[in-house]
Amino acid sequence: MNLNRDTERKLAFVLLFGVLALVGSAINYSAIIGGPTNQTFTFFQFFGPIAGGFLGAGLGVAAVLLSELPKYIFQGQVSDPLNILRLLPMLFAAVYFSRQHLKLSAAIPALAMLAFWLSPIGAQVWYYPLIFWTIPLLAPILPNRLFLKSLGSTLTAHAVGSVIWLYTVPMTVAQWQTVIPVAIGERLMFACGISISYLAVNYVLDKFTVSAKAGFPYVDKKYVMAG
Repeated sequence: MNLNRDTERKLAFVLLFGVLALVGSAINYSAIIGGPTNQTFTFFQFFGPIAGGFLGAGLGVAAVLLSELPKYIFQGQVSDPLNILRLLPMLFAAVYFSRQHLKLSAAIPALAMLAFWLSPIGAQVWYYPLIFWTIPLLAPILPNRLFLKSLGSTLTAHAVGSVIWLYTVPMTVAQWQTVIPVAIGERLMFACGISISYLAVNYVLDKFTVSAKAGFPYVDKKYVMAG
């Protein structure tokens, strides 16, 4: 079967992304406050959403989903409901990073805020979502700048993940308050990591792509480093 150049690029990126995701998911970064000891953030958080930037929203989501599956095959990840739900945050983060569905990107944090406030615990920490999810809520009017896009993307993942956590893991008001300064630091780190990862992958793809104007992955020339 003959594949055209565009399809070859897509498959090559998905393969590269899958290998990076498998490695990144195996390296723990930090434990999630209030949860079981086996629930952690991994280094996948530092680059997962960039799939949406190179493949678009639909293929980006598919690439993220496919890259997560090996954890259940090779790493013995338990297929319990919480772990299945934890697939969702990165999928929405990839959609946000693609900048293709800005209304959806704004609707997700808005719905997350509502769901958070409807919880008895969340209602007592009503300021929590306002601190974090206002940026992705403003997606349609925010400029398309790499760091803002990276920050909005990781905060979208945070919005979806926090609501899942709120309704599945018992946490006190005091614990949610403790999360705030930790989450601020983590999300800034994740945004920096996503930005740097995008620049690095963009550079590598530029070197191996014959034409940056056609097909996928799309190489953004304004982010190609000299050299």
